[in-house]
Amino acid sequence: MPTGIASLDPVMEGGVPPGSLILLLGDIGAGNSEFVYSSILLLSRMKHNPVQEHLLLPEEITYVTFTKGEDDILGEMRRSFHPDMTRALEDVKFKDLSQIYFDSSIIPLEWYSDKDIISRLQSRGEHDQILAYLASQLNTIPKNSLVVLDSITDLATQYNKTGKWNDFSAFLRGLQRVAKEWNTTVYLLLTKGILDPPRELEVADAADAVLFFRWEETTGARRQRVMYIEKFRGLMPHLEEKDLVKFAVRISSTEGFDVSNIRVVI
Repeated sequence: MPTGIASLDPVMEGGVPPGSLILLLGDIGAGNSEFVYSSILLLSRMKHNPVQEHLLLPEEITYVTFTKGEDDILGEMRRSFHPDMTRALEDVKFKDLSQIYFDSSIIPLEWYSDKDIISRLQSRGEHDQILAYLASQLNTIPKNSLVVLDSITDLATQYNKTGKWNDFSAFLRGLQRVAKEWNTTVYLLLTKGILDPPRELEVADAADAVLFFRWEETTGARRQRVMYIEKFRGLMPHLEEKDLVKFAVRISSTEGFDVSNIRVVI
């Protein structure tokens, strides 16, 4: 299944193995969100204009949010990218779980819901309900699809604070397994440094692939976005053979997320 990013797919033998659970771990602003936005926008456009029959394009692209609203995400994409990239946005399906997420918090009800006061009070739930509801929503998505979870930072911090980390960890393990059965690729967005290192490592271990986005200082003291492929089951031997594990990242409004390989000779 292609990512849709023209500079990256050839490096990955045409795309990613279907059914991959891909962790997009990133420093703040380093490019993991732009990777997701570019991927779903370009894949939506490819579905309208298929050019290679052998490519497995996703049956459906589903974007799951936990704290952000659909209009917020769509607005950010339209502000960030040229209309040529965003014209197929209507093909992206959104599942907004913010109601359940905030129901289990101390956030005032009127900040996120327009229900009447009785309905809102009755909807107040427990932290562990959101994973069960998320699982039920994922079960409704067609097989051979692409799913974005934006972001598991929101979920991980909740379960970390409530002492139910094992539930969250087990959910990721189960998702990694069932994604193979569904032939559905899943992007997991996680901000670097929010979790303690052992728990961040536990999330990475549950994933099939880890793409790490970070900022690096260059010779002229200019900051450069860089992407590392730290892990990719089924692809890592090919990438290592070609020395394709570290990439310079460029983001533009017309092309979206773009990479170029960096070869370091010691």
